[in-house]
Amino acid sequence: MAKPKTVYVCRECQYQSAKPLGRCFQCKAWGSFVEQALEVAPPAPSLSSSDAPVALKDVVIEGGGEVRHRTGVGELDNVLGGGLVAGSLVLLGGDPGVGKSTLLLMALDAFARRGLPVLYVTGEESLRQVRMRADRLGVRGDTMKLLATTDFPTVERAVKGEHPLVVVVDSVQTMAIPELQAIPGSMSQIREVAHRAMVLAKSENVSILLVGHVTKSGELAGPKVLEHFVDTVLQFEGDGRNTLRILRSVKNRFGPAGELGMFEMEEEGLREVPDASARLLSERREDAAGTAVIATLEGSRPLLVEVQALVGRPTPSTPGRTCVGIDRTRVQMLIAVLEKAGMSLHDRDVFVNAAGGVRLEETAADLGVVAATASSLTEQPVRRDTLVFGEVGLVGEVRAVSHPTLRLKEAARHGFSRVIAPPSVAKEAPRGLDVIAVRSVREVLAALF
Repeated sequence: MAKPKTVYVCRECQYQSAKPLGRCFQCKAWGSFVEQALEVAPPAPSLSSSDAPVALKDVVIEGGGEVRHRTGVGELDNVLGGGLVAGSLVLLGGDPGVGKSTLLLMALDAFARRGLPVLYVTGEESLRQVRMRADRLGVRGDTMKLLATTDFPTVERAVKGEHPLVVVVDSVQTMAIPELQAIPGSMSQIREVAHRAMVLAKSENVSILLVGHVTKSGELAGPKVLEHFVDTVLQFEGDGRNTLRILRSVKNRFGPAGELGMFEMEEEGLREVPDASARLLSERREDAAGTAVIATLEGSRPLLVEVQALVGRPTPSTPGRTCVGIDRTRVQMLIAVLEKAGMSLHDRDVFVNAAGGVRLEETAADLGVVAATASSLTEQPVRRDTLVFGEVGLVGEVRAVSHPTLRLKEAARHGFSRVIAPPSVAKEAPRGLDVIAVRSVREVLAALF
């Protein structure tokens, strides 16, 4: 008998190697490789009943087009682009204990309270544990059914027999196909479960939400193909020290990616935060040097965020550059631009932070970093009624950003009367808002204080 083929798989990120490695090339973890037998997957169900191509004009769309189901959780609906699309497959990832199961139980409860059939499949908890969690959250939906299993064919039979509107599978790493000898959570099992879940969602026209684990680096565990199978990927973020939780869409075939929703974790469960800007600015110290408020855009949603900077005293050693929530390379570039503008930072430690646990990836935050750093260095607070946004180039020029009208309206709504922004923004300003057009970092520094 031929010897079964084996591969070595990283426990942290599921990277495959033909031989054991001391350190993983992908996630850089040491001693994380385990031997795993290569399994041949059973024939998967087909998505179509016919192998023959069909003309586009002959495809019949039932129900008149796209059907969306509002979950009843406003922040979740906004991130999904207006609700769950019938027949879609959604992957929700996040750190352990961040509130993934709580969020989905809240959504299923909202469906059940409207008399709609829903199914919660748990592979990590017993039915009794789920009931205890539901009682704590006040979940009382009479049409919600529970199924405790790690056998995915059992899930398929339950969906075809009960015909629920929405199914939650918590989690995809615990599900297994008996025909595969690999353990649950292995790469072959996750790939096959995800594929069969996708076929089940399309063929039964049911919305399926898969809960996924993340690695210690914050990425979704399992093969990358898992993210390609699903229609939507949601990331639930929280640092554990803060009660604030951020839900972000990483991929969405039925709406814009990058949308953001915000929740507050309380004893009774998650509470929606519809006015995210007000929540993020609620603890702001308006008279402190080293802070500036920016208007950033998360998907189609404007968001006001406080950027903080702390510039240390001159040091004879190599100065440090520490960044939280903002790209370190971008901050180093902005420090270099400030140096060219006449500010001495080459021998000082600089710490930059996006307050509230928000991660700023948009270049419109550049002026916020510049303003906060200059404020900390000079020990002069930025005027309390001033907001800034704009991209900074390598030669110190201030560049335009997208959707300035949305940012200006959000600034006016929260009481800001003065905005420092690129010249192209001035014509978009609503009545009562003073927009100071700046073309360079030097002009920004002159207008700040």
